[in-house]
Amino acid sequence: MGEIRLPMHMFLWCLSAIYMFAFASLYVQIPGLYGNEGVLPARWQLRVSGKSVVEQLKDSPMLLWFGPRLGLDTQQCMELLSLTGALLSLMTLALPVLRDCRVFLVLWILYLSLYQVQTPMDNLLLETGFLAILIAPMKMPWSSKVRLHDNVTFWLARWLLFRLMFASGVVKLNSRCPTWWGLTALTYHYETQFIPTPLAWFAHQLPVWFQKLSVVGMFVIEIAVPFMFFSPIRRHRLVAFYMQVLLQLFIILSGNYNFFNILTITLCMSLLDDRHVNFWLRRSTPKTESTSLQTLFSWLAVMLEICTCALLGYWSVRYFDLQVDWENKIVSSKTAFTYFEFNGFLKTVTVPSIWIGVLSLTWEIISAMFKCTFVRGVLWRLWNTIQWAVMAAATVSMFAISLVPYTYIEYGAHSNLWPGIRTAFEVTERYQLVNSYGLFRRMTGVGGRPEVVIEGSMDRNTWTEIEFMYKPGNMSAAPPVVTPHQPRLDWQMWFAALGPHAQSPWFSSLLHRLLQGKRDVIRLIQTDESQYPFSKQPPAYLRAHRYKYWFSEPKEDGSYPQRWWRRVYVEEFYPMVHLGDSYLEQMLVQHGLKEKAPPRRSSNAWLPQLLRHVGEHAREMPTPLLLWTLFSSAATVCLLNSLRSRARHHQHESLQNKHADKQATGWTRSNVAQEDANKQEEEKDDAEEDGKEQEEDATSEEEQEGEIEEEVNTEETDVDRLKKRK
Repeated sequence: MGEIRLPMHMFLWCLSAIYMFAFASLYVQIPGLYGNEGVLPARWQLRVSGKSVVEQLKDSPMLLWFGPRLGLDTQQCMELLSLTGALLSLMTLALPVLRDCRVFLVLWILYLSLYQVQTPMDNLLLETGFLAILIAPMKMPWSSKVRLHDNVTFWLARWLLFRLMFASGVVKLNSRCPTWWGLTALTYHYETQFIPTPLAWFAHQLPVWFQKLSVVGMFVIEIAVPFMFFSPIRRHRLVAFYMQVLLQLFIILSGNYNFFNILTITLCMSLLDDRHVNFWLRRSTPKTESTSLQTLFSWLAVMLEICTCALLGYWSVRYFDLQVDWENKIVSSKTAFTYFEFNGFLKTVTVPSIWIGVLSLTWEIISAMFKCTFVRGVLWRLWNTIQWAVMAAATVSMFAISLVPYTYIEYGAHSNLWPGIRTAFEVTERYQLVNSYGLFRRMTGVGGRPEVVIEGSMDRNTWTEIEFMYKPGNMSAAPPVVTPHQPRLDWQMWFAALGPHAQSPWFSSLLHRLLQGKRDVIRLIQTDESQYPFSKQPPAYLRAHRYKYWFSEPKEDGSYPQRWWRRVYVEEFYPMVHLGDSYLEQMLVQHGLKEKAPPRRSSNAWLPQLLRHVGEHAREMPTPLLLWTLFSSAATVCLLNSLRSRARHHQHESLQNKHADKQATGWTRSNVAQEDANKQEEEKDDAEEDGKEQEEDATSEEEQEGEIEEEVNTEETDVDRLKKRK
């Protein structure tokens, strides 16, 4: 690859924004989810034991163990960590000087500490965040802007992107899900995903043949295209970049998946180079004359690109039996291979894909090593070589341990791994350095989207539904747009609807907190408490029912319906309970959710009071609006800094041009004076030469006159002699 300084800066800038989204989104939800009066109090997971802090850190690596030393309980310590992470990432987003490996190390430690007590939804961010520690520069006063090992460490982002996309495509077919094999998954996906967007309703209305063709395109992008990430041909990587980004944009438009798809696009930055980013920015790049050999290679590259596109098209037509029906103007498709054929393909390609990664990484390491040999100065060459050696060793280690989760997709390749690699993975597994991925392994909600609807009552006769802000409930309410916020309770309600309530023990705690009227939990359901039907007085009774939801269909005349959803009652999900109910108490005790000791009284020290004051103001506005406000503020600062630096650059260029003009003007004047002096000297020389010529002419004339006089005298002498003779 060429220079990757600009894509690397874009990667770090985007990751700073994602960290800010993640920390701020979690910060707002901590009291209701993990607070002392929340659904799952985090202090229950950090019970006091006789172990030292070092032993506790070995068991569970997180900074929450230091909370009591600061006079903070678990909830306050979580709020402090998330607030610190949000502010630090916001500053990193706005100020380029903070995009340093040490800052990203702090952000990673903060998020890892919070990850230990929450649901495992953030594996990709933790792994990418650790890679950022290796990718980001360590800014020193004497450090150079260009680091020769950047291509090596940035390669890890490309390898992570490959593992993510390839595994996500493979597991869909490995699971033997009939909707993926029948190419009908998207006919269910838009209405059954976590939290749809309004555009998902329109996408759901597309014809079936187009939905099936979209699944074919998704399989091509997720399984075949990732191998182009490691192609030595630049255009292959650029084509792969645009195809991956296009897929992620479609997902963002149709579904709310927090910052996940934005993070995937951020990983795609590893496929770019400075030349292409400069093309986006309309910056001119110096052009060099290509030799005949380079021209030949460019033509060969074009031929390979054409062959690659032709092969992708051929395989798509062959293995998905694509046929164009010109009469009905549709494209029919179906899987033209069996599960055993696909399993054979997977066995064939898994090990070679590892060797492709080995060759690609080896090339980057050797190229960086040769660059180090051309550094001027012995000390600088030694310093760059040491950096290269350390970063190359770290990159190889990360690549090696990532093979363990990567080969989960194929048992044979996994069993043949060197035992030392498995041991290293087991040692580092608690830090979430590498993870396995497989999105949408099986399509849920076939036959209708299951939803749990909670109802409350004061008298057991009149029941009122409790509507959540984001998940489907009210059939007339439009689906929301909440990206990049992650409403964790709404997500957990989606999982709870897939099975009995016993599989979701936290649901009993949720009902218990609502019966108690806990304000922090109510804010998870409705930020505006006036929209909560029991804001003045908690309900006396609660129950939950399971429904099946579907997107509504357009009317026969083509007009849009008044409601977004339609639903059918299925069954009772949770029986009617009240405070002190024996069944509710039994469920709380069974799952260890019963209060055994009251929480410690909050301290009146300045730090806990500051945290409470900030939290009250931050949670008054909708979380998506808060996130985009923070991002817009930081982006505005970045824009102003960019405009200021550009103005300084233009001013510097104008000063240089003026200085050059002055030098050119002085040079011209001196040349004119010199030319005048030369002309005068030439005129003098010409005058002197003319004078000499005139003198020579005069001398020659005198000589001629003398010769004439001599001839006349001789003639006169001859005449006198003749006269005398006569």
